[in-house]
Amino acid sequence: MLAGERASARSSWFAGRTLAKGAHSKADAAYSALKKAILTGALEPGTLIEKAELCEKLGVSRYPVSAAVSRLAYDQLVDVAPQHGSFVSKISVHDVRERLFIRSALEGEIAAEAARRMTDLDKAALAANLADAEAAVEADDRAAFYAADVAFHQILTTRLSMARAGEVLDGLRVHLERVRRILMTPPGRIRDVVAEHRAIVEAIAAGDPEAARDAMKRHLGVTGDLLETVAHQRPGIFAE
Repeated sequence: MLAGERASARSSWFAGRTLAKGAHSKADAAYSALKKAILTGALEPGTLIEKAELCEKLGVSRYPVSAAVSRLAYDQLVDVAPQHGSFVSKISVHDVRERLFIRSALEGEIAAEAARRMTDLDKAALAANLADAEAAVEADDRAAFYAADVAFHQILTTRLSMARAGEVLDGLRVHLERVRRILMTPPGRIRDVVAEHRAIVEAIAAGDPEAARDAMKRHLGVTGDLLETVAHQRPGIFAE
């Protein structure tokens, strides 16, 4: 995200929000608003969370914001430093590496299973998703692209009725969301992602489990390589 985009996102992520009545409802709404801002990068890693400012802009008392921050600390998205304040947690490179390792192992096998078992209707769903992603790239609609990217991986588990695997991957995805968006920013990267997805779709369509597994592992391997590069370039938002 460019500097101007970051400033605009930081100033507008809470614009127009009206929080529900009731202490718990307001705390839940403040939590959702802050979590979204953190996961989308509107509040970058290392950013001080200005509670008084948030209370004013969200139109709530200090309790809902403090409760939201406490929940985000439990989620490991916020670091609370006594006497210094609360900060958006930096991204742990070690944790990302481990989560990508798990994703690669699990999703590689899912892709192989998809090549063995997916029906023509399932394959059509993947092809439609690929078309949506291509359209989003051409329109430079990153929000639509991000949604299509997540949906691509979810189609594989839902169409194969792998609910438990889907739950594991969704849990990993929440903690990878911040770094995923950062790694999508290099010029041309979203086009590359579409090409990588296309290789997976083609292998599945051909009913080739080995090729599907390899294509998925290459796709996630590129993400791992980019992580190392970007972590070196932007050390201020990463922690080992």
